[in-house]
Amino acid sequence: MSVLNSRNTTWRLLLLLVPLSVTQPAVAAAETLSFAQCVEIALRQNPDLSASQAQVEQAEAGLRQARGSRFPKLTASLIATRTNDALNAFGIKLSQRQATFNDFGAGQFNPSNPSSLFIAPDNLNYPGNVNNFNTRLEAQLPIYTGGMIEGNIEQAKALIRAAQSGDVAARQKLIYQVLQAYQGVHSARAMVAVAKQAEIAANSQVKTITSLVKGGVVVKSDLLSAQVRQQDTRIQLLQAQNTEATALDQLHLLLGIPLATPLDVGTSVMTPTSTGSSSDLQQQALTGNPGVQALRSQVEAAQASVKVSKANLYPQLGLMARQDWNDSKLGFAANSYTVAGSLTWTVFDGKVTQSAVDRAAAGRNEQAARLQQAENTVAAEVARARRQSAEAEFSLTAREQAVESAEQATRLVDKRYANGVATITEL
Repeated sequence: MSVLNSRNTTWRLLLLLVPLSVTQPAVAAAETLSFAQCVEIALRQNPDLSASQAQVEQAEAGLRQARGSRFPKLTASLIATRTNDALNAFGIKLSQRQATFNDFGAGQFNPSNPSSLFIAPDNLNYPGNVNNFNTRLEAQLPIYTGGMIEGNIEQAKALIRAAQSGDVAARQKLIYQVLQAYQGVHSARAMVAVAKQAEIAANSQVKTITSLVKGGVVVKSDLLSAQVRQQDTRIQLLQAQNTEATALDQLHLLLGIPLATPLDVGTSVMTPTSTGSSSDLQQQALTGNPGVQALRSQVEAAQASVKVSKANLYPQLGLMARQDWNDSKLGFAANSYTVAGSLTWTVFDGKVTQSAVDRAAAGRNEQAARLQQAENTVAAEVARARRQSAEAEFSLTAREQAVESAEQATRLVDKRYANGVATITEL
């Protein structure tokens, strides 16, 4: 396993264990940037973080909306009406305080003629057109909602915590991606250096074998094999250079910097090695991992949703106060007020409410199952990352010790081949 993989594995383990917090810096110029500077710029300029930040803002707005339900609701309205409907016309005249005996058809009533009691008065049954402008102010206040308002507030708070944890998780993911791109540049440059050394060695071998072929020491097929190897090293060099350019392009994208802007990386990042037993690290990850924390908050939000659904099983109590003005013209000629209290309780609704409660409870159980799966996954990832980290550290030490031996072996094979003892395959 390479040095880069070792460091990436350690970073992945650290990101699982604790949330990272990075402050926002000033805009950096287009120059050589350290890893810390890259992280700061990415957290400020990367467009992908806008989505998680918008989710936090949505959740906060939801809390304000839920809390606002506690307060009275005040509405103002203006309704203009023109009608000749008998019932509505008479009611409008009453509202305007303009009803008269003549509106009852008093002119058609003759006290001396008892049969006039059976006359249908024209003024009452066939009124003319009546105009009305109703201006109204109405306030409504919920007194008891069966726990609906409280449940909405609890749900909104839980969703805020979930969104905030999700934002932290998004930032950690971005930091890890920046690390991969940043170290990817260093890894690619190391590959470029190796490819250049391989090309130099291949060129030297071609030169050596050419001399040996001319001297009749080796056959021409050895020279052809060496030339093939020479071309392979040139291809590997080009591939390494392309890998370096790709890593720099990826870093540009993560930092939100245009590709045309010159950018270079500073020194390589040395990540610390995690200490402690696997069980301790797993417990730390389960406690501090923001993704798991977000799921826990979502379970709490789902539980609050059950409470909201159950609210319709209980009575609903509210108060209402209203002030009306009714005028045949736009104005405030006749005023009246109404104060009322309402108590409603749905006795039977075909199990609509209970079904809503059952659905909310099933949603809560689904979120709880996802949380359990996520906790198991995080614990397994911590254990795997710990093993990979130990393996990478061991491999790094072993390969560092093997470098000198490999160099000595290469020099010996070169001498053996030059003396005609070794074959081109060994070389």
